Parts: sequence; structure tokens; C-alpha cells
Amino acid sequence: MATYQTEIHTGGGGWQRDEPLTLSIRNRDDVIPEDGRPPTGATVTWSTPRAGSGSVTFFDEGTRFEGTAQFPNEGPVGYRGKFAG
Repeated sequence: MATYQTEIHTGGGGWQRDEPLTLSIRNRDDVIPEDGRPPTGATVTWSTPRAGSGSVTFFDEGTRFEGTAQFPNEGPVGYRGKFAG
């Protein structure tokens, strides 16, 4: 499981702190291991009615990500995060 401190960019307001993002995905093998980070180049995309949607790509051995997100009743925003543990 990987937790990231996140920020959103709304255009005119610059980068603003957002809620942490926690990920753990496993299928036939670890995509995001329970005890680590995703590999560089991994992309995760999600969409749910309650949490909204997003797509992020991981860099620097999973220590950071960049992408976009759209939360319910809001417009799309830039979305980035740094590994927190």
C-alpha cells in the first residue's frame, strides 16, 4: 500500500494541498504492492460515482505522481503527489 500527500491545481489558484491518496492494487501480480510503491511509468486510472475520477502516472521509482482528477460536482484539476509512506 502506498500513501501520497497530494495537491490539486485549479488554474488560477496555483497548487493547493488536498487529501492523501492511498493505493494498493493486485491482480496476477502486484501493480502497487502492499509494502511498496508502483514502478516508474505505471499509470492508474479510476472512476467512481462517489470519489470522482482520475488518471496518474508514477515517476522516480514511485516517489511521485502527476496526472489529472475530477471530483464530484467539480471541474477537472491538475493532480500530483509525493510518497508519504
